[in-house]
Amino acid sequence: MPLRAEIRGRRGRDGMGKHRQNSKQGAWIYNPWLDLIVGCGAWSAPLLLLSYLSLASNTRTWSVAFYALALFFNYPHYMATIYRAYHRAEDFQKYRVFTVHITALILLTLVLSHFSARLLPWIFTIYLTWSPWHYSGQNYGLFMMFARRSGADPDKSTRHALYGAFVASYLILFLGFHTGQSTDPLFVSLGIPPIISVWEQVILGVAFVGLAAFGFWRLAHAAGWRELIPSLTLFSSQFLWFVVPAAISLIKGLEIPQNRYSSGVLAVMHSAQYLWITSYYARREAAGGAKKSGQSWRPLAYFGVLVVGGIALFVPGPWLASRAFHHDFTASFLIFTALVNIHHFILDGAIWKLRDGRIAALLLNSRDRIADAGAEASGRLAAAWHWLVGSTSGARGLRVGAALLLLVWGTLDQARYYLALRSDDMQDLQRAATLDAYDSTLQMRLAERALQDSEPEQAEAAWRQAIRSDPANPVPRQQLLRFLINENRIDEAFTLTEASLKYAPRDANLLVDQGILALRLGHADEAVQRWNHALAVDPNQTAAHLYLADELDRENKPQAAASHYNSFLQKIAAQKTDRPPADKVIAIVLRMADCQARSSQTELAIKSYQLAEKLAAQTRLAKLESLADVSEAELEARNGKLDAALELYQNALRLDDSVADTSASAEDWFAYGHFLDTAGFEPRLAYACLLKSESTRHSQPAGEIPRSLTAERQQIEKNMGTTAAAIRRNPDPLLQRALVLRR
Repeated sequence: MPLRAEIRGRRGRDGMGKHRQNSKQGAWIYNPWLDLIVGCGAWSAPLLLLSYLSLASNTRTWSVAFYALALFFNYPHYMATIYRAYHRAEDFQKYRVFTVHITALILLTLVLSHFSARLLPWIFTIYLTWSPWHYSGQNYGLFMMFARRSGADPDKSTRHALYGAFVASYLILFLGFHTGQSTDPLFVSLGIPPIISVWEQVILGVAFVGLAAFGFWRLAHAAGWRELIPSLTLFSSQFLWFVVPAAISLIKGLEIPQNRYSSGVLAVMHSAQYLWITSYYARREAAGGAKKSGQSWRPLAYFGVLVVGGIALFVPGPWLASRAFHHDFTASFLIFTALVNIHHFILDGAIWKLRDGRIAALLLNSRDRIADAGAEASGRLAAAWHWLVGSTSGARGLRVGAALLLLVWGTLDQARYYLALRSDDMQDLQRAATLDAYDSTLQMRLAERALQDSEPEQAEAAWRQAIRSDPANPVPRQQLLRFLINENRIDEAFTLTEASLKYAPRDANLLVDQGILALRLGHADEAVQRWNHALAVDPNQTAAHLYLADELDRENKPQAAASHYNSFLQKIAAQKTDRPPADKVIAIVLRMADCQARSSQTELAIKSYQLAEKLAAQTRLAKLESLADVSEAELEARNGKLDAALELYQNALRLDDSVADTSASAEDWFAYGHFLDTAGFEPRLAYACLLKSESTRHSQPAGEIPRSLTAERQQIEKNMGTTAAAIRRNPDPLLQRALVLRR
């Protein structure tokens, strides 16, 4: 309820002058305790502390509690605005742009958002970002109302300073919401860099303190500190609601949860505050009209209308959209929540202004005359409304019947929500699904419970129902895909991805998954096509590069494969988090180097091998460093760089020995012996290396000796004649010499 505190023109100034005379006896709305606790938010500190300490350990209990409190606080507080704008013909006509045209636009958006899932995050982001601004506006309006009821008459500079303090506190929270990337799929962050956000919040914090100090000093000079107790309490609430969470976030590094400001204890306190002031306004308004009608204000009837009307705003819509149109209940509820709130923010900002003479007269307790309705709505709609609120038996019966239906509906909605949260009880989850099966969140809980109870068929049925409820939601689809793949039902998994692409044609992860399944079904060309499409949709899709590289490598297209390996490595190098383990990165570098070598990109291949060696040395992965050394040595040998090849082979063998890797040692002694033989070194050295390879293989369980090794060793042995026997008896001196050999 952003009460605009400025009262402009002679009528406002005269009214304030008259008000100052009666400020002492008219400062409070109901009574000091109720006004301070509810209206000024004196209960903020204990309630916020209780909420933050208990929420982590009792999430389900608090969720049920807040959902129940919404019936008596949140929902009615929205209805209070509707009641204020629509129940008097004068107000309906006065704010026609908002009561008719803006309302029609909101209704159109509500319908469209049920057909386009992409609208929901934007609508929800507007709602979450606007909510704290709305709370701040209400706090500021009530702050100024109490200041004036206490006898203060702030000048322009004082009002601007105090208003600036409220704005600064909101902006501090705004920056916290929109710093960095969002982790909530329903919230679209502006992505403000953290270093910029921190300094801006610090500057705003200093401005908040300075503006508040100046404004309070001026107010206290005019009215005295004792008279400002309600305003000071309201300002402390604003400080606790917005500045303290941001300060904790900056100091402790905790993330500010956006949803906490729309559905938690803060929303309940704001709603209670709103009902407190609107009920006072409605009572005084009714008192002004009682002289003509002879009817006094009935508080129970007023709150009954707000409760029933609030249920009508929030409950039937998602139920009807889910049951009649098979739209996901959770998504529909979020749409209704966001758009009803946005409509409330717009309408509320238009109808509550202290510069409005009628509002000023009722809230500031001044002696301005309260004008009667000057205009009556006309037309069939107005006639129908007059009949509905009339005293005929038919109208009364319709009102009572509708109220009972809505109360039963609201109770049923509470029961469904409670049952849907009992994820540890299969029967309660099934009861909730009986009430409304088109709820993807509920079906996901059902699937998880069914898996824990070893009932995979029920889990599969729940996943499929969740997908039918919300086809664009990737979570149930991914879980069902994983289940089908584990069951080796590849054809069904592929069919699922095809059906899902109709709803999410630009989902890069889905395209990658379909490519993997196509490859498993033997459709390599289709797999490559899907992965290329995924990269066209999202160039940062690193997995697609890797899958493409592996497939192109298998198809003996080394140059194209090396390009995708390189792209994959560049992408993960730019990532600050979620990098693959070092051994996997080094293995990919080696595969890239092999592809570069096979496609005659010799210089690039050598650089890649050296990169693999460097990474392996830094991460102490000696086996991979040895593999990189041998691969580079073979390439250097083919290029005639025998000195470089010698050092690389020798280093690889030392690494094998350091980690006692007999398998790699056997391979590398064979490679080294073959190199010495073909490069023209002493046959004795090559022969000793081949013997070492054979003996190492013999020491391994079920070790097999390659025919190529045996053939090469026999050929050298034949050429050496009788000297071979002496080497076989003691090859160690020659092996030691081979490890330090230089040309």
